[in-house]
Amino acid sequence: MNENIEGKVVLITGGSTGIGAEVARLLASRGATVAVAARRMDKLAEVVAAIGAAGGSAKAYALDMTDKKQVEAVVSAIVADFGKVDVLINNAGLMPIRPMSEVNTDEWDAMIDVNLKGTLYGIAAVLPLFIAQESGHIINLSSVAGVKVFAPGGTVYSGTKFAVSAISEGLRQEVGDKIRVTSIAPGAVESDLKHSTSGTAKETVMEFYRQAIPAASVARAIAFAIEQPMDVDINEIILRPTKQEF
Repeated sequence: MNENIEGKVVLITGGSTGIGAEVARLLASRGATVAVAARRMDKLAEVVAAIGAAGGSAKAYALDMTDKKQVEAVVSAIVADFGKVDVLINNAGLMPIRPMSEVNTDEWDAMIDVNLKGTLYGIAAVLPLFIAQESGHIINLSSVAGVKVFAPGGTVYSGTKFAVSAISEGLRQEVGDKIRVTSIAPGAVESDLKHSTSGTAKETVMEFYRQAIPAASVARAIAFAIEQPMDVDINEIILRPTKQEF
């Protein structure tokens, strides 16, 4: 079903490694133009080079998702470069796991800023375009922790991901006549996300991620949502390792 991916311009936040980079490679191989955005331009350059070497089309954009003006500027730059944006994949995220009793409010702030506010800033930047062109697809990365509270340790992280799931569903109800909205809720996936955790919970998180599935598994799920005919909206996909209980 490449005809529903080929020719689309796709913005992927957190596109330098892990799920974001894997999605970029897959969609580019199927004919999309991918705009990968993240803070680490060196890693983005590697993704773009690999896509180009494989015959795909990609461009890198420096982006801090916590800066609303930067998000707006990147979307404007992509429109200037490619004439449009068809799909936003809100993938940037943080997951520092720590008991609430340790009261690390800096980590709480960081998760709220990236996971929640960053998602909203991405939506805000593309939504006027999508409304004007009467088409578009917003894909938000939630988590199984946005379906079931991940506690102890992941309580605040779960709070941000429950919020992403709620925002996705509310947005669908508001603009779903023309704009598609998908929430992707992965379980343990091999990526840099686990390295957000330090301190007392680090060993527990690393042990949990021994069961992780490849980021390519999530990339295929995202491609599945995008490739559907325009009158089909895949609203939620939950995927996890077969042996994962949580």
